[in-house]
Amino acid sequence: MFSWDLLTGALVFGLLVGCFYAAVSIGLSVAFGLLDVPHIAHPAFLVVGAYGAWWLGQYGWDPIVAGLALAPVFFFLGVLVYRIYHATFEKRGSDAGLRGLAFFFGVAFIVEVALILAFGVDQRMVEAPYIGKSVDLTEDLRVPMRLLVGFAAALALTICLTLYLSKTFMGRAIKAVAQDQVALSLMGADPVRVKQWAFGIATAVTCIAGALLIIIGPVDPQLGRLYIGRTFCVVVLAGLGSMSGTLVAALILGVAESIVLTFFGASWAPAVAFGLLLVVLGVRPQGLFGR
Repeated sequence: MFSWDLLTGALVFGLLVGCFYAAVSIGLSVAFGLLDVPHIAHPAFLVVGAYGAWWLGQYGWDPIVAGLALAPVFFFLGVLVYRIYHATFEKRGSDAGLRGLAFFFGVAFIVEVALILAFGVDQRMVEAPYIGKSVDLTEDLRVPMRLLVGFAAALALTICLTLYLSKTFMGRAIKAVAQDQVALSLMGADPVRVKQWAFGIATAVTCIAGALLIIIGPVDPQLGRLYIGRTFCVVVLAGLGSMSGTLVAALILGVAESIVLTFFGASWAPAVAFGLLLVVLGVRPQGLFGR
């Protein structure tokens, strides 16, 4: 039954969750949107970041601090994964296509199995002073503080990466390598090293987003499957390589999911991302802010 109070609550929760979706998707926006790497293993690395935050949480670390501390480790992991991908496909001058997709699908499968062997299939969660508490925005609207913390951290992460890509030399080189590698080479920059750096950043950002993921709710090794459709929907809806568009697209997805969840039930919510993806591909394939 329709209610303005329900609609207001759905919009508020949708905006909070949507900003989290932006943090989850922005690493894929770099890897897939700017580098054209079919990084279907992105959600698997997201879950690894969540487990890393959980592991450090056993020693009293705050999840966000743990995510930031693990980011350099994930940066070098991303560099290693890209070097393997480059040596296997790009260096040989072959178009990755389905083979590249199969490569990252295999990486995702290996990561999932490794997490199951290491931690089992039980859900894991963290403890923090802001988890379990709530804030009264109005008399009828109470918001969990973990969503507000996740919203603030996700917004800061998205803004920082956007500024890095637009204001620094390496950030502009990352954007340039997606447009014209030959011109970038003539300017004295090595496109392969730029791509390595970009993929490392994308993986490090994914680690931090994984820490936000375990703040939002419990995680398990198979949770990444739920975010494959959502992340690719956000990146395609935004337009490949658009950082600011990623935030707008994520907010659209978050609000749409929240409204469907509120008025039509939880069983329909997972279909929202795929529905938006199909509409965007049919009406505006280049996305809202396509390059």
